[in-house]
This record gives sequence, C-alpha cells and structure tokens, in this order.
Amino acid sequence: MRIERVTEEDADRLLEIYGPYVKETAISFEYEVPSQEEFRDRIRSISSQYPYIKAVDEESAILGYAYAAAFKSRAAYDWGVETTVYVRRECRGRGVGRFLYEALEQSLKEMGVCNLNACIAYTSCPGPRLTNDSMAFHQRLGYRLVGTFHHCGYKFGVWYDMIWMEKLIAPHVENQPPVRFGQWRI
Repeated sequence: MRIERVTEEDADRLLEIYGPYVKETAISFEYEVPSQEEFRDRIRSISSQYPYIKAVDEESAILGYAYAAAFKSRAAYDWGVETTVYVRRECRGRGVGRFLYEALEQSLKEMGVCNLNACIAYTSCPGPRLTNDSMAFHQRLGYRLVGTFHHCGYKFGVWYDMIWMEKLIAPHVENQPPVRFGQWRI
C-alpha cells in the first residue's frame, strides 16, 4: 500500500467509495451522491490548499482517501483543519484509514497546521446505518471528544447527533508562523 495525491481524474473511483456511504449510511449527511463534475470541483478546490490523498495497492486500485479542509474561513482559524477519511467498505479493518490519516497528519504538520478537527455522525442506538466506529477510530488515533450537537442531522427517518473531536499536533506559540497553504507533500 502506498500514498499518492488525488487528482481530478480520480473522481469516478472516489465516488465508487463515497457513494455507498451517502446512499446506505448516516456516516455522511449528504442525501444525494455528488455528480462527477461536483466531485472534481471539490478535489480541485480542496487540493489547491490542503492535502487530498489516496491509498493505493500494488495494482493501483484506490483503497481509500483522506483530505483536510478549512475548519472556518476566518484567518484566525488558519491553524485548524477539518479532516475526512473514507475507506472502501471491503477494505475496512485492514489499517487503510490509519495509514491515510498518519500521512495526512504528517503533511499538515509540515504545513504548520496545529489542530485537527473531525466532524462525526453519532447515535445513541448503533445500527446498520451508523455504528459509531468512526468515533472509536478517531479515539485510537489520539483525538478527543470536545462537543456534541444533539439531533442535528436527519437522514433515513432518524435524528442523529454530530460530535466534534480534535487532536493537537503542533505547539501553539506566540507569533505563530503562518500556515503554508498549497505547500503540501506526501
């Protein structure tokens, strides 16, 4: 398994991974799978500033992808990002998500990012549409719970909570050096 940059040409293969999460789970609060063009626009926009990466196997099949995006648009939030990861369902539990997040974290640290924030769907009644595995995954990687928004997402006729988890990856200092947007590598 290796890490590579996502390109706009990967949109259709990433949608193969993301689509089932939209259509069959509450992991994503989107109701409709984005079009290939919308997904290309997302890739283009995000990767111009932040890492957007994929894990591929020896045949170059994409096993999963991860990216960071702006946490908030105001300049004072520059040192914090929102992280996202999706793994091909049949590849879950094989370390793909950890592999992606470790590479993402290293790249963000080199850019000067200090805070990683994850927005995660959560339920008090786990079931086939939402298991809370994402919360456990983030905890294993050192994220900690910082807040819960109750009954804020409605999908499949059920109200879901949203939790925020964070991980601090760099010191917070006086005269913090600026984040080096668009200067990421894998």
